[in-house]
Amino acid sequence: MMQMMLGFRRGFESVVLAMVFLHVGITVTVGSFFEPFNVSYDHRALILGGRRRMLISAGIHYPRATPEMWPDIIAKSKEGGADAVETYVFWNGHEPVRGQYNFEGRFNLVKFVKLVGAHGLYLHLRIGPYACAEWNFGGFPVWLRDIPGIEFRTDNAPFKLEMQRFVKKIVDLMKEEMLFSWQGGPIILLQIENEYGNIESSYGQGGKDYIKWAANMALGLGAGVPWVMCRQTDAPETIIDTCNAYYCDGFRPNSYKKPALWTEDWDGWYASWGGRLPRRPVEDNAFAVARFFQRGGSFHNYYMFFGGTNFGRTAGGPLQITSYDYDAPVDEYGLLSQPKWGHLNELHAVIKLCEPALVAVDDGPHYIKLGPKQEAHVYSRSAHVLNSSLSGNSNKCCAFLANIDDRSSARVNFHGRAYTLPPWSVSVLPDCKNVAFNTAKVGAQVSIKTVETETIDTSNITEFGSLLLYNEDDFVSKEWVTFEEPIGLWGENNFSAQGIIDHLNVTKDISDYLWYIIRVQVSEEDISFWEENDVIPSLKFDSIRDVVRIFVNGHLAGSKVGKWVPVEQPLHLIQGYNEISILTETVGLQNYGAFLERDGAGLRGHVNLTGMKSGDHDLSDSLWTYQVGLKGEYLKLYSLEPHGSVYWSDFKLNSTQRPFMWYKTFFDSPTGNEPIALDLGSMGKGQAWVNGHHIGRYWLLSSPKDGCSRVCDYRGTYDNDKCMKNCGKPTQSWYHVPRSWLKPSNNLLVLFEETGGNPFDITIRLHSTKKICAKVSENHHPPLHMWSHPDIASGKLSINDMAPEMRLQCDKGHIISVITFASYGNPSGSCQRFARGRCHASSSQSVVSKACLGRNNCTVGVSNQVFGLDPCRGVVKTLAVEAKCKSSTDISAA
Repeated sequence: MMQMMLGFRRGFESVVLAMVFLHVGITVTVGSFFEPFNVSYDHRALILGGRRRMLISAGIHYPRATPEMWPDIIAKSKEGGADAVETYVFWNGHEPVRGQYNFEGRFNLVKFVKLVGAHGLYLHLRIGPYACAEWNFGGFPVWLRDIPGIEFRTDNAPFKLEMQRFVKKIVDLMKEEMLFSWQGGPIILLQIENEYGNIESSYGQGGKDYIKWAANMALGLGAGVPWVMCRQTDAPETIIDTCNAYYCDGFRPNSYKKPALWTEDWDGWYASWGGRLPRRPVEDNAFAVARFFQRGGSFHNYYMFFGGTNFGRTAGGPLQITSYDYDAPVDEYGLLSQPKWGHLNELHAVIKLCEPALVAVDDGPHYIKLGPKQEAHVYSRSAHVLNSSLSGNSNKCCAFLANIDDRSSARVNFHGRAYTLPPWSVSVLPDCKNVAFNTAKVGAQVSIKTVETETIDTSNITEFGSLLLYNEDDFVSKEWVTFEEPIGLWGENNFSAQGIIDHLNVTKDISDYLWYIIRVQVSEEDISFWEENDVIPSLKFDSIRDVVRIFVNGHLAGSKVGKWVPVEQPLHLIQGYNEISILTETVGLQNYGAFLERDGAGLRGHVNLTGMKSGDHDLSDSLWTYQVGLKGEYLKLYSLEPHGSVYWSDFKLNSTQRPFMWYKTFFDSPTGNEPIALDLGSMGKGQAWVNGHHIGRYWLLSSPKDGCSRVCDYRGTYDNDKCMKNCGKPTQSWYHVPRSWLKPSNNLLVLFEETGGNPFDITIRLHSTKKICAKVSENHHPPLHMWSHPDIASGKLSINDMAPEMRLQCDKGHIISVITFASYGNPSGSCQRFARGRCHASSSQSVVSKACLGRNNCTVGVSNQVFGLDPCRGVVKTLAVEAKCKSSTDISAA
């Protein structure tokens, strides 16, 4: 009977999944996404079904989006040139309680993997199970640290037992669901551990033994596909060691038998509360990727291709923000980030053109020095002999010409032809003659969104675009009710204990909040002593983390933010008994480093009351009362269920803003399909829920006013302190609310506000691309799809006979409504600042309007023929266009 029920459940899930695939336009036989194939490797590349492959992978973390978002994100990754998807597996999300598993909702790993396969993409599953990933506690469940005798990530029996149990659980689940390549599934690679080489020395011999054990354990699970370890130079012979960095062109694995794989290309960086927003110019990103393939790389993954959102309390720490946008090609809301997505898409297309030559070369490309900082790498079948079963098309030739000078262009000679190479760039020649792509020449459109963007200049500088602001605010509500959170003790589930206990040892991370409460008696002599000697008593902490708030008799005395920093807080005490309530708060648990199990939160060291007549009092070993969490959390005030025991009071527009308040209202969902955000810029610090879904922590902390520049020079080595944005502004004020969490009307919004804020100024924002613009010259390379044109392939036409094209595209469900600027000639400026030059074709506006108006996307050729005449002979012409996008729903309604 159990087998029958299990079969019925699987059958039902297959039907449902098939319906999902049909809904997103994918026809698939569930359970068999590919003809079964084996995965192996040699020193050059991964070998899939007997053929070497050059692979582009898109980093997507399934819990950082909703299942309703997954199909569109995966589709945009494939459209952007990805062959595979790469994701971590998040242990604490899947096993929140020891032995109790969660594979539902955003943690439905099986559904995510099947969607990847249904889109015809492969999958690299990074089981770890340590993830880092700026994820709470690095992906470890907090209950793990409570196992007696445990030490994480070393030769420790209790840890190895738990780790093996979970890794086996995931491998067995993937086998059961027929998701490995040899079963017809998409999984081609697995990962064990993660960046352990960075901390291995901290563990001595135990670390070395642990790595050997982890490798053998993983291989013993019989997954049937290769395993990798990233940043692990001592990875055993049976495991592929891989690279994580901004640049990996110089990376070589620790054995000639292994290919060069790049598991994390950091195309952005994460942000912390009160910090600036990092941005990586796409020219540099493309340069790094091209150099990797130029110098022998074979598998490349963007970390991240879609970053997403740290919903709930999943953000790592300490102090990392709710957004995990990561400056990725697909933004936090699922929209394309241009020009990053478009420019990298072209790079991926040209790598595909080169793939037959890249896989054919066995011992390495032919190297040619072209200048002091210029070089060529040539991949050609003619210079190498290789087993044809691995080589594919053996008549191809591909060359990469690099200029690693970060200041000047260079003119070089290659195979009897002259080429001009911009600084810090790579030109790719799929036929070893004609340039099909240069990493520094960006022809992809720029998208100006409602939140933020960056624009591209045609010089060697990347210029950031302006933030689009709108005056017509759509306020969430003018009707709010409140509930006041008690200070200190609020329920019977408190306890008393002698001494200071670590925050995590008490909360087990079920809440950010923990109250430490003690009563202190003040005598009349103390009062006189303070008055006579002008003394103010203080509470001194050796060390606190992440946030501490000190209350005396229910009134806030002060607050402090920091990671294990000392605190001294003056107190206003009265004669008699004084209740001191200390609230400690976590803002994301540590996600990186050695000895994570030793890391804690709250108070550490001594707590001293100073300035008393009898001297300083060490309160560290006194009797303290502990209360976990907030009363509002315990009552689940954020849920859709009624709360009969709670009295909500009306909150008026002129009411006094107070800290530690719960706010509640209802709002209607905006019409249309655009992604939605809440602008919480009028609030202080707290957490927010919509219809019971935790959208994350919010905090109005502003970044320093310095350290940013309007323009960013893409040339030269990038690091995460270069090209900063958002100086002097709140690190984050917009918070993503997935459409699937909303109803048409009566959506419940609940906030817990810690410091005081004005909920009446909370607005709903529709996030979409409002403007698009592009600038393409007639000497730009022709569209890459023309390389497969029959007349080009047969030699009847030269690729140089093909004109460049400009492509413009609005978001899905939007159309190009207005052409605000169009000039074919010598226009100046960049996006949002175009100006017509002396050379201008009078037909510019009409040609572009005819091709683009009323369409979601359009293509315009950049040539005299398209515009009917040559407006100025002897001058290299450029087409510059700026347009507005509008929702097709809005246009229909109008």
